[in-house]
Amino acid sequence: MKQRITLVLVLLAGLLLGALLNNYYSTGEQSQAQQSATDADEPLYWVAPMDANYRRDKPGKSPMGMDLVPVYAQPAGTVEISPEVVNNLGVRTAPVAPGTLRTRISTVGYVQYDEDRLVHVHPRVEGWIEKLYVKAAGDPVEQGEPLYELYSPQLVNAQEELLLALKRNSERLVDAARDRLLALQLTPEFIASLEREREVRQTVTFRASHSGVIDNLNIREGFYVKPGTTLMSVGALDDVWVEAEVFERQAALVQVGQPVTMTLDYAPGRNWRGQVDYVYPSLDEKNRTLRVRLRFANDDRTLKPNMFAQVVIEVARQDDVLVVPREALIRTGEQDRVVLALGEGRFKSVAVAPGRMDDNAVEILRGLEPGDTVVVSAQFLLDSESSRSSDFKRMHHEVKADVHAGHQGHHMGAAHD
Repeated sequence: MKQRITLVLVLLAGLLLGALLNNYYSTGEQSQAQQSATDADEPLYWVAPMDANYRRDKPGKSPMGMDLVPVYAQPAGTVEISPEVVNNLGVRTAPVAPGTLRTRISTVGYVQYDEDRLVHVHPRVEGWIEKLYVKAAGDPVEQGEPLYELYSPQLVNAQEELLLALKRNSERLVDAARDRLLALQLTPEFIASLEREREVRQTVTFRASHSGVIDNLNIREGFYVKPGTTLMSVGALDDVWVEAEVFERQAALVQVGQPVTMTLDYAPGRNWRGQVDYVYPSLDEKNRTLRVRLRFANDDRTLKPNMFAQVVIEVARQDDVLVVPREALIRTGEQDRVVLALGEGRFKSVAVAPGRMDDNAVEILRGLEPGDTVVVSAQFLLDSESSRSSDFKRMHHEVKADVHAGHQGHHMGAAHD
């Protein structure tokens, strides 16, 4: 009987001891949680409203006589400001969502002749310019119009050889004489007239092979010329080229056939529509730019060589890409960032990888998700506050949580990263 009573007492004592220990540890954990919450509610330090570098470990006044602002522990990289300051700063936000990207490349260029139809006029014999029918560069000419008359002993001899072959009635010699005259740029009509009239002409008139305008006029009446001398050039203006340059980072976006819009100060309010005609295979080693040749119709001859033009190359649009407003992107030499709006006055600067961009939006390849919200105004101020706090955090390794500055009135605090 005594043994049973003793066993019951031991069991009761064990239960009582377990309850006491459980109560002790529960109370301890609650105390620790309350202590942590109290520590989180207590400011880490105080800063001046107008100068975040002025820090004190207790409340007081700033050098400007303003009350110091407390700084509290917050999630990493977060900046928190009061609603009044949000309104005063004019903070605006925009959602991150899939959209359409219309990439356009704006650059400048110069109007040039269509070199596929630019003809350089050279003599094939020695001689003298007896008469010049065009007087200045820029004169228009039509196909078949006379350009100049040339006296050349070689041309005279070539005509005499044909007439001599005709007199001998030698088909082989006649064919050889005709071929020589053709090789010296005499027209079949001239040769037929020579055979019909049987009279040697001392001067020969050379005519325009196609319509256009005169360029690089290098001769005058009486000039002595020889093979290799550039007498003039005849360029067509019903179609023109525009030589433009794009930056190296845009080179991969340009392709033959893309539509192009061009404007000129010479004709304000007027637009020309053309296309990319050729993309040159190499970059300029000094400017690091890629030459692009554009083609435009010029039926009214308004476009003239060497005119300065502004051009916009329209790259094929992209649908369903993740985009943000272009003003939301903060570009630096080392990193591209945006400022996320986390709600309830909290903001955080995050790194992103931008892709293509147009006049209004920029593609985001990494760093954001659909449904995020980014800041599109006052983001530079928020980003600089976050960056400055991050530097402070790296110098104070004992601080395990980032901190933010609570703001009162017209000021803000920054989270320490």
